[in-house]
Amino acid sequence: MKFIYQTWWKVLAVVIIFYTLFAGLLFGVPHLFILQETIRNLYFHVPMWMAMLTVFVVSVFYSIKYLSTGKEEYDLAAVECVNTGLVFYALGLLSGMLWAKYTWGEYWSGDPKQNSAAIAFLLYCAYLVLRNSVDEEQKRAKISAIYNIFAFPIMIVLLFVLPRMTDSLHPGSGGNPAFGKYDLDNRMRVVLYPAFIGWSFLALWIATIRYRIRLIEYKKHTIE
Repeated sequence: MKFIYQTWWKVLAVVIIFYTLFAGLLFGVPHLFILQETIRNLYFHVPMWMAMLTVFVVSVFYSIKYLSTGKEEYDLAAVECVNTGLVFYALGLLSGMLWAKYTWGEYWSGDPKQNSAAIAFLLYCAYLVLRNSVDEEQKRAKISAIYNIFAFPIMIVLLFVLPRMTDSLHPGSGGNPAFGKYDLDNRMRVVLYPAFIGWSFLALWIATIRYRIRLIEYKKHTIE
């Protein structure tokens, strides 16, 4: 937990994000059929998912920690990671819809990848609904932790396994090749890979701020 109070990774997050914003808009990109300049969205769309996955993994870690220790602060850390992850999840969906409009012709085409992503999003929204439906703190925390631990692998299946088993327009699904050595050149790699780190750190930073606020509120409520 001492990691959240350190400064270096927060500064690094800001530097990397500004670098990727600048480089993502100005550096050269491959001119691919249909995609053209919209390929720059890769710098923003995919890192949103990476940031989401990062904080969701952390949330599962703290859910497991809560079940093994019963410490309330671990439950608070888990829920704030989920809250933050859903923000980046929504940004990933929105940036994907915008990209789909310019490449597939419509914001939502019912593509298996889109549908699976929407179902997984609702899966995590149900986590928050579940928390708000239970009044007793320990019971709420325990049920939420169990739900969170099982929701994560289901999300992975929905996002990365099922779309590969059927026809899909989305890169890397249904036989449609993902971006690789034939699409990405070194100009894109030096922007995309740092973007993964920068946005993931930003997601962790937001989650830690939310956690610290929630912890203060919890302690204040306990004293009262």
